[in-house]
Amino acid sequence: MALQLEKVTKKFGKFTAVDHLSLAIPEGEIFGFLGANGAGKTTTFRMILGLLDPTEGRITLDGKRVDYSTSPIIGYLPEERGLYPKLKVKDQIVYLARLRGMKKQDALKELDYWLERFKVPEYLDKKVEELSKGNQQKIQFLAAVIHRPKLLILDEPFSGLDPVNVELLKKAVLDLKEAGTTIVFSSHRMEHVEEMCEHLCIMQNGKPVVHGSLKDIKRSFGKKNLVIHADFDLRFLQEYRGVTKSKQTPEGIHLQITGEEIAGNILQDIVGKGFIRKFVLEEPSLNDIFIEKAGASYE
Repeated sequence: MALQLEKVTKKFGKFTAVDHLSLAIPEGEIFGFLGANGAGKTTTFRMILGLLDPTEGRITLDGKRVDYSTSPIIGYLPEERGLYPKLKVKDQIVYLARLRGMKKQDALKELDYWLERFKVPEYLDKKVEELSKGNQQKIQFLAAVIHRPKLLILDEPFSGLDPVNVELLKKAVLDLKEAGTTIVFSSHRMEHVEEMCEHLCIMQNGKPVVHGSLKDIKRSFGKKNLVIHADFDLRFLQEYRGVTKSKQTPEGIHLQITGEEIAGNILQDIVGKGFIRKFVLEEPSLNDIFIEKAGASYE
């Protein structure tokens, strides 16, 4: 299911939430969709779901316009939890699956599979309000995928989860991708996006400020990170030519530099000054790029 947005704009009165956004999201891929709060992500998601109509532009799934007829093939995990607290997990999931056009027996079979997979089969007859936040998030994820959607939108899927459950969910997302689901994925955790997405878009004020493949984005950023651990004072490197940012650490210093040749110059200048335990040149992180391009840290 390839998703296409062509010059999509959404206005609320005089305020433009999304401004001429064009994206092509390939079939069977995990696409990262990022932006600080208020950048236009949720509004875009709601238009993809057909909950909001674009003011201008068009959104298509495999060339077909998005409307209520496409909702059975779309799954959505919202950032806010939207489960009924007093309902049992079984009744809740069956109800939501029926809305997506599933038969009750098929929904129960899928539900058993996912509860086993998430190591919580005993939750079948529990009320949602009896579950911890992390386990509610698992049920919410389950509600988004029970009908095996062709397009899955995940807005902060790992929020409230401990590291073990993050890995559990991450594996489930990757398996869905392998099975051919197209996934649009938004997260505050840049390392998850780096790990899972080949292409991404960073939004700011309703417009994309960075868009393309992760490899190309990192290459074109033009800066690198240099980590040095040594048993002598490295503070003089903070003023070094070609250093754009520096941060002292207990072991040494982290520098952002403009290119590899700067690392070579620094190495020549520190050799002989004392013992160097670590000297590593790294690609810029997605967090570095986000902070520079979107103007604010994402945490």
